[in-house]
Formats: sequence, C-alpha cells, structure tokens
Amino acid sequence: MKFFVDTADVSEIRSLAEAGLVDGVTTNPSLVAKSGRKIAEVIAEICDVTPGPVSAEVTATDLEGMLSEGRYLAKIADNVAVKVPLTEAGLRACRTLRDEGTMVNVTLCFTPQQALLAAKARATFISPFIGRLDDIGQDGMTLIDDIMQIYSHYDFETEVLVASVRNPLHIVRAAKLGAHVATLPPSVIRALFKHPLTDKGLEAFLADWKKTGQSIL
Repeated sequence: MKFFVDTADVSEIRSLAEAGLVDGVTTNPSLVAKSGRKIAEVIAEICDVTPGPVSAEVTATDLEGMLSEGRYLAKIADNVAVKVPLTEAGLRACRTLRDEGTMVNVTLCFTPQQALLAAKARATFISPFIGRLDDIGQDGMTLIDDIMQIYSHYDFETEVLVASVRNPLHIVRAAKLGAHVATLPPSVIRALFKHPLTDKGLEAFLADWKKTGQSIL
C-alpha cells in the first residue's frame, strides 16, 4: 500500500519524505489556505520535495472553469494530479484531462456507484472519504470493500485512494482489503509507530544495558 501525506505543510512533508514514508501528497483548498501562501508556490515546492503524485484541487464547479484551472495546475510540475469533485462536470473534466495526459484524482466519493463512474472516466485515483461516513453513523470501510470488489471484476486503471483517514485501524482495514493508496494526516502516520509495549520493551533493554557499564563505541 502506498502512503500519501495529506497536508500542505512543506516542512512536514519533507520530514516524512526523508524517513521514506511518503509516496505522494494530497492537498485541498482548506489545507492550502492554512499555509497562507499562493497555491502555485505551495504545489511547486511540494513537487520538488517528493517525486510522487501531488494532488492539487480545482475550485471551479463548471466544466470550463475546471479545465482552465486543471491545465494551469498541471503545468506546475509533471507529478501534479489535478483533483476534481465527483460531479458530472468533474467527471467530464476528468476524462478530458486524462486524454491530455494529466493525472486526475476524483475526490468526495461516498458511494460505490460514484466510484464506478470515476473509473469509467479513467480517473487515476478515486478518493472515498471513510472518516466522514463514520461521522454520520455509517461504516466507511464498507465502502472500500464494495469498491475493491467492483474494481476486481474489470480492467480499470483507477487506484483506490482511501481518504479522510482518522486512525491507524483505518489503515489496517484498508490494507487488508487491498486498497492501493491511503492518504494520511502527518499525525496518523506518526501514530503508526506507537505501541506501549514497544516503548516499555525499549526502556527495559536500555536499563539492562546501562547496568553493564559498557559502551558499543
């Protein structure tokens, strides 16, 4: 499973990339707004940090606006994936941009039928939002299961990018279902390291070593 980091904080991306934990990056207008910088500047810097796909989202809602913004974003770097919403206009834009050789991430997916439409539009990635479904009392992972089952029957090029991830358990369940990618906030990526028995075991090993009075070097 590939890990994308979901942030526009370049310092966070650089730190995780140096640790070998980042295969790509996802951003959205809210994350870029938090940076207080111009979107083109932020995306260009992120693309320099990681060679993997970097999702940059359009803000237009009409077809022509999405195409204009998408083409502008795609010119920033070769690894930009233009992010469009799962609407009729968004899927039309997806098809056109894909025909032009641009990666496209179709976002805000909440049903299997939406994911099927995105695959037919040749989306590079489909982003089902599991955490937001959990928030309204549904099991977001059921959506991932449904999409993976549907895609397994066909020769779709679209990769399932699990989004709105809230905790490490989401990652384990998504990986067990065979999802291709998960996009994670930096805090969730770092939470994957944590276990109290790891900390306890390390503490005991170090205490025993200290008693020997030795030094490795």
